[in-house]
Amino acid sequence: MANAQHSADEPLLPSLADGENEKPCRSTFAAFFRLVLGVAMWLVFGFWVVVMLISPLDSAGNMYLENWTKVASGSIYGITGSIFLVFSGPVLLIAFLAIVSLNIAGEKELQWYESRKRPRFRLRTFPVLVSGPLGVVSAAEFVGICLFVLFALWVVCAYATDILDHLWEGLQAPSDGKWLEILERSGLHLGSIVMYCLAFLFLPITRGSVLLRIIDIPFEQATRYHIWLGHLTMCFITLHGLCYIIIWVMQGVLLDKIVEWTDDGISNLPGVITISAGLLMWVTSMPPVRKKQFELFFYTHQLYVVFVLFLALHVGDFIFSIAAGGIFLFVIDRFLRFCQSRRTVDVISVTCLPCGTVELVFSKPASTDNSDLRYNALSFIFLQIRELSWLQWHPFSVSSSPSAGDNRISVLVKAVGEWTDKLKSNVSHMYGAEGERALPNQSCSKIKASIEGPYGHELPYHLTYENLILVAGGSGIAPFLAILGDMLHLKKQGKPCLPKNVIVIWAIKKSDELHLLSTADMDLICPNLSDRLNLEVCVYVTRESDPPLEEGNNSEGFTCSVSSLLRGRGMSVLVGTGNSIWSGLYIISSVIGFTVLMALLDIFYINPFNIVTWWYRGLLFVVCMLASVILFGGPVIYFWHRWEKTVLAAEEAEDAEKDNRPQQSESVHTNIMQDNFAPEYRSVSRSIHYGARPNFEEIFKSVSERWGNVDIGVIVCGPMTLQSSVAKQCRSQNLRRGSLGPVFHFNSHSFDL
Repeated sequence: MANAQHSADEPLLPSLADGENEKPCRSTFAAFFRLVLGVAMWLVFGFWVVVMLISPLDSAGNMYLENWTKVASGSIYGITGSIFLVFSGPVLLIAFLAIVSLNIAGEKELQWYESRKRPRFRLRTFPVLVSGPLGVVSAAEFVGICLFVLFALWVVCAYATDILDHLWEGLQAPSDGKWLEILERSGLHLGSIVMYCLAFLFLPITRGSVLLRIIDIPFEQATRYHIWLGHLTMCFITLHGLCYIIIWVMQGVLLDKIVEWTDDGISNLPGVITISAGLLMWVTSMPPVRKKQFELFFYTHQLYVVFVLFLALHVGDFIFSIAAGGIFLFVIDRFLRFCQSRRTVDVISVTCLPCGTVELVFSKPASTDNSDLRYNALSFIFLQIRELSWLQWHPFSVSSSPSAGDNRISVLVKAVGEWTDKLKSNVSHMYGAEGERALPNQSCSKIKASIEGPYGHELPYHLTYENLILVAGGSGIAPFLAILGDMLHLKKQGKPCLPKNVIVIWAIKKSDELHLLSTADMDLICPNLSDRLNLEVCVYVTRESDPPLEEGNNSEGFTCSVSSLLRGRGMSVLVGTGNSIWSGLYIISSVIGFTVLMALLDIFYINPFNIVTWWYRGLLFVVCMLASVILFGGPVIYFWHRWEKTVLAAEEAEDAEKDNRPQQSESVHTNIMQDNFAPEYRSVSRSIHYGARPNFEEIFKSVSERWGNVDIGVIVCGPMTLQSSVAKQCRSQNLRRGSLGPVFHFNSHSFDL
């Protein structure tokens, strides 16, 4: 009955309107063009990999680079331009092709994973490693790790062969000078490996990266790759520095060499500063320090500016060009994030729940088809509240539905650290020590926030499964509230939405956290929920054996809100994952500006005045990167901002015409919540288990028997222990399913700094 209703009311694919019969042809052409661009990107990437592989070879690599530099040395860019074109050019070219691909076909079509007779495995959702230092690793990630490890071993072996040849010569004719030469060659080769690692290091940490968008890897997931690459890079940097320290100690010139800053060749002091900054970032990024002293980790990680700048001063412009492509894309994204975060956003609603969690609601542009601020339910934002700190930014999952079509976006902030405790204390203080409400002008208007994002998946993959299992731990329920709201709004609006069966498994410590469910009224969103979606919510309260008595409950919460008729100062749409046209123009103009500035610098300064000092040319190279983003990318951001204001003004005028209700300037109300339980949703099957933890083996077996031989999407949001437990069961169930039974597709959603 439910399936018949679904097929009649919510078609999986939108139907064609009258007069739009040309859309299938246009869509076919767009898909073909995107395929061509995809093949081109893979070819360029293959060329880049081949260059990386042959460069360490003593014969073929040197011959190739020498021939190329001879050909390109006569151009206005010289050797630096030739190295940049070979090592960094492919990265920028892939970015250009990705921009065209994202724009030429509009929004990507979802690949609907409907229930089929033979569900299939997918590399991206099959967990291979479920525990250990790497955490949960999918089959696709495992293949990528293996390929990169092979690349690293290839480079190490290529350089080790050269070192062993010299070592053999040293054994034939032993001398102190020969051993020093071997150590020096080892340090030089280790430095080359560092530059190859740096070519990849900044790519996954670029939040609005077009490269991540084209392969649909969210920033939160790519951060893990940055961490892995960072550990590998710092290992090679440390060995590189130790080689030269040993050499200088053997020569008795350690102090003189450390402070050496020469105009001819490589300067040592900038290298020492680079290694020192890198070691500080490395040590403070270790999990024990990062989790207990987040502020220390955050502040020391800003030394990446010192690291990059003095690296350029240490190696010069043409060696720095090896890694410049990824660094340049990061600089482009960083300046855009700086522009977005300059705007302060009004907090139009603050809700303090009895469990200590604070819900913040911000103003944003309305979610429409013409809006530049588009995001999916599994998105997150970076939040800064200046009343708490001018420097700290913290990531939070979005808990509101992107399909609601309103001008609000909300997050749930759980008090678990110094910054979040301070936020809760400040909010509570606004209402007085005994819950007395402050004056209207002193309430929510006191809180000003800056926001970066939202960031997340390019595609809402949670909408591509008929059967979903959502597993949350504590405040990890926040993105699932957005998912549920997203599905219900889409079904209510008659838009494509595949999920039919959804089970929410939520593990919490105490029952007062149940109030988090009260932030989403599912019956209000979709009154006929049971006819459209089979939803089950299973809550496990792990630290309480029995339900608390209502009369013994003294927990109170309150809500301070500005009237919904007041839009407030909203978020900026200047985000790399927003409007693909504007963000693409910004990237392209910055890259073109860099080539123009480098050409002008070579023509009118470097060549006429014979500037050959390595550290100085490296400084000029970095200055050109920054200047191109500001001078050439800045005007694009300005016009993008003007476009945003024009679109918002048109939307406000349209809303004013539709709404004839009197506009109120501001109203404040207080909502005291004293019930320990979330509201009873009439259309939701809900069960609460006290003093127990979810047994995922039993749960997955029960689901297998009920749903049968289908694809099941499993999304987990919570601590690593929870992710590992669920991933282990997914892998176990998939490996022993045989020819029948469901296939569990594991997806994790978390952001652990």
